[in-house]
Amino acid sequence: MINDDLIFALDIGTRTVVGVIGYEKNDIFEVVALEVLEHKSRAMYDGQVHDVDEVAKVVIEIKDKLEKKCGFKLKKVAIAAAGRALKTKKITVNKSFESICDINSEIVSSLEIEGVELAQKSIDDDLHEDEMITYYCVGYSVINYYLNGYMISNLLNHRAKSIGADILATFLPQTVVESLYAVVKKANLEVSNLTLEPIAAINVAIPKDLRMLNLCLVDIGAGTSDIAITKDGSVVAYAMVPIAGDEITETICQNYLVDFNTAEKIKFSLSNKKEITFIDIMGIKQVKKTQEIKEAIKSSVENLANSIVEKILEYNGKAPGAVFLIGGGSKIESLDKYIAQKLNLPIQRVAVRGTEVLRDIKYRGKKVCGPEVITPLGIAATANMQRGNNFIYVSVNEKEIKLLNSRRLMVSDALIYAGFKGEHIIGRSGKPVSFILNGLEKTILGEMPKPCEVFVNNEVKNLKTEIKNGDKIIINVAKPGEDAVVTIRDLYKIYGFDDVKVKVNGEYVQKDYVIRNGDNIEIEEEKNIMDLQLKKLEDEVVASKEIKKGIMVTVNGNKIELKDKDEYIFVDIFNYVKFEASSAKVVALKLNGKEAAYTDILKDGDIIDICIE
Repeated sequence: MINDDLIFALDIGTRTVVGVIGYEKNDIFEVVALEVLEHKSRAMYDGQVHDVDEVAKVVIEIKDKLEKKCGFKLKKVAIAAAGRALKTKKITVNKSFESICDINSEIVSSLEIEGVELAQKSIDDDLHEDEMITYYCVGYSVINYYLNGYMISNLLNHRAKSIGADILATFLPQTVVESLYAVVKKANLEVSNLTLEPIAAINVAIPKDLRMLNLCLVDIGAGTSDIAITKDGSVVAYAMVPIAGDEITETICQNYLVDFNTAEKIKFSLSNKKEITFIDIMGIKQVKKTQEIKEAIKSSVENLANSIVEKILEYNGKAPGAVFLIGGGSKIESLDKYIAQKLNLPIQRVAVRGTEVLRDIKYRGKKVCGPEVITPLGIAATANMQRGNNFIYVSVNEKEIKLLNSRRLMVSDALIYAGFKGEHIIGRSGKPVSFILNGLEKTILGEMPKPCEVFVNNEVKNLKTEIKNGDKIIINVAKPGEDAVVTIRDLYKIYGFDDVKVKVNGEYVQKDYVIRNGDNIEIEEEKNIMDLQLKKLEDEVVASKEIKKGIMVTVNGNKIELKDKDEYIFVDIFNYVKFEASSAKVVALKLNGKEAAYTDILKDGDIIDICIE
């Protein structure tokens, strides 16, 4: 083993700094040394460096201790940005179309990018006028999609007049990264790797083969509880609860008149003692039953559990498959049970993660044994996995973009960083022209837009293509459709008439008159023939784009005509089918013999079966 093989990692926390040195051997990360030191003053608040010099002093002390243990100088260090420094915004974005549209991946990506834009704007609007903080999107996820106003799991390949999405976008303030880099530079070190604390913790606490599941990791520290949610192999949302272990400690202080350190010892003794002896601030020796103390702090523990659960539900939309608790506060007695109860999960699905569950990390030192060291070990292990790849650099239309390598990155991520907007991906349709023709409402649609073209390293790709360091991305932005321009002469061609007299808004006009929105057009001659042709054309497509209304379906053997809307989904059937019994309960839905969902699109001739009890 040579020095270059070693990883030096720092977890620069609000109350303590943890330094770890290790190396990889036979696919196992072996920890050589670990040191923990508390800050000597309040130099950090909620994961943010406030006094660079004071934090750097602690880092230098840790560095010196580890150098003495290892016998050589440390030059590079891996660090992580705190989860509590991240901001997550939930945004609802909607997109409407002039006519029913086939939804493809480009339209979905455009919708998502618009959502991230709105989230970015919301973040910026929250800043005070004198704040000059730049936030970068480090990830986003879609909680729900909407098709014609109804919730749906996937928009692809559906047809819709409108679509929408609830999007969670997470942003990292540039100042957090800059302050961490300043501390490292002050300690005569160079950053070798940068990651996010929740990702570092997940890399060692949740095995890779489980990250496709919807899981939640909660890092319960002293002042805050940081939450990260996984799905589809990535961290898709972050949240922070502004209370944590200190809340319980303070309750013990108030109830038993003890100082903070004594209260901390009492708190962590609740799980392994029947009686606890301590000295209060009056110098009186106290002996209390553990159960009595548990009752005294019960409301505070429940309050913490409630706050964590509320955030999980807010950002995940439902209870996850499992919850993993790490950090010193995760050891609070009964906290896991309360969280399980409030999420309606079996207690086995809310687990405290300590070093005993780590698969690919070894260290026999006595200091490394509990959930409080998961994140420091994760920073070191993540640095080992990502050696030299904490950022990736790609070019977008020859402009270099730097992306934090915290998850699977796609072309759409690069476009967001490069400042592209939704309209660059899917151009707007040309504006339609609506008018009255012999008493009937008519609309001629504008031209459809031409979507963007995507090339990665000169090959045709799409917005979901995964990207890697050095990729060259070229985007030919979308071209908007031309607005509809219709003349009286065009009407002759559309409806097949010869030269006839035409009035617009009561006045005779020439063939080259350009029709405007709201015009009332009257064709005077051949009126009887005109009426017959207009009646025939009333439900046909105008300019091959207007959709015929009405379909016929069979429901439980009875034919039913639906004729009020352009398009129907399964749930619309209940506006036409009534059940006499007020207590009727739908137990099975079938569409053409297959199990159906309420949002399935209906087509003419569909056979529907609704079973009730």
